[in-house]
Amino acid sequence: MTSMRDQETGGPSPVGAERRLSTKEAAELLGVKPETVYAYVSRGQLSSRRGTGGRGSTFDAKEVAALARRNKRDGGGSSGAVGEPSVRTRITLIDKDRYYFRGVDATELAARHSYEEIAEWLWTGRMRPGTTFTAPAASVAVARRAVGALPEHAGPTDRLRVAAIAAATADPLRFDLSEEAVLGTARVLIPTLVAALPPVRLAHSDEGPLARRLWARLSGRPADDASLRVLDTALGLLVDHDLASSTLAVRVAASARAHPYAAVSAGLGVIEGPLHGAASGLAHRLLLDVLDQGSAGPVIAEELRAGRRVPGLGHRLYSGEDPRARALFALLEKIPGAAPALAAARDIVTTTARHVPLHANVDLALAVLTASSGMPATAGETIFAVARTAGWIAHALEEYGERPLRMRPSGLYVGPKPPLPLPE
Repeated sequence: MTSMRDQETGGPSPVGAERRLSTKEAAELLGVKPETVYAYVSRGQLSSRRGTGGRGSTFDAKEVAALARRNKRDGGGSSGAVGEPSVRTRITLIDKDRYYFRGVDATELAARHSYEEIAEWLWTGRMRPGTTFTAPAASVAVARRAVGALPEHAGPTDRLRVAAIAAATADPLRFDLSEEAVLGTARVLIPTLVAALPPVRLAHSDEGPLARRLWARLSGRPADDASLRVLDTALGLLVDHDLASSTLAVRVAASARAHPYAAVSAGLGVIEGPLHGAASGLAHRLLLDVLDQGSAGPVIAEELRAGRRVPGLGHRLYSGEDPRARALFALLEKIPGAAPALAAARDIVTTTARHVPLHANVDLALAVLTASSGMPATAGETIFAVARTAGWIAHALEEYGERPLRMRPSGLYVGPKPPLPLPE
C-alpha cells in the first residue's frame, strides 16, 4: 500500500536511497511557512529536487533535519531575513523604522544625552549623567607610537586597529573577563583609540567630551557648539545597530573568550568593508561630485551607467527613511555652512527616486556632516568605528555570559561525495 508520503514525493523511495520530504513536511519540520523553505533553497541552505512527473519539490530529510538543528541552536530560526541566525539580546531592537537601546528610543537618547552617557546605558542599563572617558597616559603613549609607525597612506581603520592591539599589550589584565574588568577596559580603550589618531588641528585638547577630542582629529576648522552637537549625536546614534556584520564578528570572538581588545579588533576588521563602515566615504565623494557639477542628474547617471549602486540610499532594515539620517539632517539644518551639502543630498534622493523609491540612510547624513565640516572622505568611517566600539563592548559583555563557543555554525557540505580515491 502506498503511503501519503509516497504520494507527495512521487512514489516510494528505493531501499538505501536518501529519504525525501515534501515541501509541506520540510516546512513543518523547520517550523516555517512553505514559501520560507524555498527561500532557504535560494540562499543555498537547502537543495531541492523536482518530484516524479514534475510535481512539486522534494528535499533531503537529512539536510532539513540539520538545518532545523542549526536554527534551534542559533536561537530559534531567523530574525529579519530568512536564513540569518538570531541571537537573543537585550541591547538593541529595530522595529517599524525605529530602533531602541534597552527599550528606549535611540534617537531620543541621542538628542538628550552624550555619547559617553549612551555607552554607559548600553553597557549597564544605568544612566550616568556627566560621565566622560579618559585614558591613562601610558596606554595613549603605546598606542600613539604604534600608530605613528604606520605609513602615511594608512586608513583610519588601520590606525584604530593598530591602536587597539597596542593598547592590549599595555594591559596585563586584559584576560580578566569579569563585567567590572571589561567595563574598565571599555572606558579606557575608547578614548585611547581617539587619542592615538593624529590630530589635524595643532591647537587641540585631549580633555573634555569625546566628540571635541575626535573633532580635532577630523577637521582643521575650529569646532562651534552646533557642529560638536551634531558629531556627538552622530556618535550616539551609531553606538549600536543590532547584529550588523561587524557586531556578529565581535560576538564570535567573545564566544571564543577573546579579550575585549581582540573582540573590538575583530569588529574593526569587518567594519572597513565598503558595504559597512566605509560606505559613508562613498557617499561623501558622491556628494562632492554633485556639489562640483551643480546637479545630481549627471552624477547619478554616471553611477547607474557604470552599474554601481548609488551610495547613501536605502537600508535593508528600514522601509522608510533611516531614523539616524532623519535625526542628523534635522540638526544639520541648523548649521548655515551645511546648507549646500544638505541641498545636494536632497537632490541625490529626489533624482534617484525617479527610478527607484529609496530614502536617505545614515551614510548620506554622515557625508553631509563630513563634507560641510572640511573633513576628509574617510572621516565618516572613523566616526562610525569609534561610535560602534561601545556597542561591540556591550555585545561582548553579553556574549561572555553565554555558553562558550556557541557561535559555531555547521557547514552545509555540497562538494563531491566521499570517499574519493587519492589524487594522482
